[in-house]
Amino acid sequence: MNLTAFRTLGRSGLIVSPIALGTMTFGTPRWGAPDEVAESIFHAYVDAGGNFIDTADVYAKGRSEELIGGYVRDRSLRDQLVLATKFSFHGGEPSNPNAGGNGRKNMYRAIEGSLRRLQTDYIDLYWMHVWDLVTPVEEVLQSLGDLVRAGKIRYFGFSDLPAWYATKAVTLASAHNLPAPIALQLEYSLVERSIEREHLPAARDGGLGVCPWSPLAGGFLAGKYQRADAGATGEGRLGGSNPFGNTKFTERNWRVLDTLRIVAAQVDRPLVQVALAWVSAQSGVTSPILGAGKLEQLHDNLSSLEIRLTPEQFQMLDESSALDPAFPYGIFTSEVNRSIFGGVSVQGW
Repeated sequence: MNLTAFRTLGRSGLIVSPIALGTMTFGTPRWGAPDEVAESIFHAYVDAGGNFIDTADVYAKGRSEELIGGYVRDRSLRDQLVLATKFSFHGGEPSNPNAGGNGRKNMYRAIEGSLRRLQTDYIDLYWMHVWDLVTPVEEVLQSLGDLVRAGKIRYFGFSDLPAWYATKAVTLASAHNLPAPIALQLEYSLVERSIEREHLPAARDGGLGVCPWSPLAGGFLAGKYQRADAGATGEGRLGGSNPFGNTKFTERNWRVLDTLRIVAAQVDRPLVQVALAWVSAQSGVTSPILGAGKLEQLHDNLSSLEIRLTPEQFQMLDESSALDPAFPYGIFTSEVNRSIFGGVSVQGW
């Protein structure tokens, strides 16, 4: 494995590892990792050369941030690591709507809490965790820019939002010479490729790196389910709750899993590693975010960096998991291209 094959995140100077350590399992021993296991996972990732740590203020109600802050302090790693955390979800009294969302008031409440729990003066990458459907992009952009100028964050990015929202933010930032987002964090895997329609092209055009979450589809691509589980939620089979319930148990996804098994047998590697190798190789992807509840899972995940699939194997996986046609993309064919240009095929740069 080579976690030191660093790359820049999007069109920025922030340098990150090819795999980010997701820490949603930290501080949640019921279904995640007990504290001593979380600590071993953190140290193993860093000792392997990793520098990109991803958390959120709502993970284990702030406990994940607290643990990470302690681990970083104990080893004096602050300058070495890229710490990323998130805001958006409610973090106060239930009757107080301003303790959630992407407005400036909640953003400032959230950043102060994260800085305190992480025991740091600044966040390297501050994610808007989810689009709240109400806050104007202008307010979000200005507020995050103010945090950059105040030195409380170095960069920011967006997670789980429409592509048009991210594009508008990039455009406004360019037009008004404001700090701009540098990355998107989105669900992406062999069985969830929807972002290929709008988000990946938008990210490439806007200079945004893409950090996929759940690249194993909640364990589905690890082969931990069988068709007999299709009526179950998967409770207990992953050592805890499957966040997707049974939504991944579709006939299409079972076919994708069958193809993944064929390719994994060809390269003599676990399903997990092949699925991760496919995600990591996709254009625009910078650092998949991988969580682990056990130290062995971390090592298994990191070993995916050693895999080099052949073009034929990529084709098998691509064809088995291809998106269903959706308007207007069915129109954009080579035949239409030729009809537009008088029978001549024209390719863009």
